[in-house]
Amino acid sequence: MAATALREQLNGLVNSMFAEGLLDQQFQQLQMLQDGSTPGFVAEVVTLFCEDSERILTELTKLMDQAVVDYSKVDAYVHQLKGSSSSVGAQNVKLACIQFRQFCEENNKEGCVRALNVVKHEYCHLRSKFETMLQLESRIQAYENKQQN
Repeated sequence: MAATALREQLNGLVNSMFAEGLLDQQFQQLQMLQDGSTPGFVAEVVTLFCEDSERILTELTKLMDQAVVDYSKVDAYVHQLKGSSSSVGAQNVKLACIQFRQFCEENNKEGCVRALNVVKHEYCHLRSKFETMLQLESRIQAYENKQQN
C-alpha cells in the first residue's frame, strides 16, 4: 500500500516536471533503460548530471568573474553543460545554455552574466525536483526491500 502511494507521488512529480518543461522525451528514454536488473540507473545518471553541472557552473562563475573573459573557454563549458542537459532531458537548462552560447559568440559579457544566472536558476530548480524524485525512489526501494524480507 505505502509503495503504491509513493509511486503515485513519484509519478505525479515527474509528470509535473514534464508539464513545467523541466524535462523532455530524453528523460523518458532514460526511464525506459531502467529495469529490474538496473533499478538505480536513472538515479545514477541524475546524480552524475548534478555533480557535473555543479562543477561546470563553478568554473563558469570563475571565468565570468575575470576582468578579461575568455569566451572560447566559457563557450566550451556551456557546450558541455548543454550536452549533458540534453542527455538527461533537462529541457529548460538546455534551452538556457543555447541562449548563453549566443551571448558567447557575440563576446557579450553582460549578456553572458545574465545568461549564467538564468542557467543557474533553471539548474537549481531542476536539481530541487530531482532531489525530491530521488528521495521518493529511495523510499520506494527501501519499502520494497523490506517487503521481500
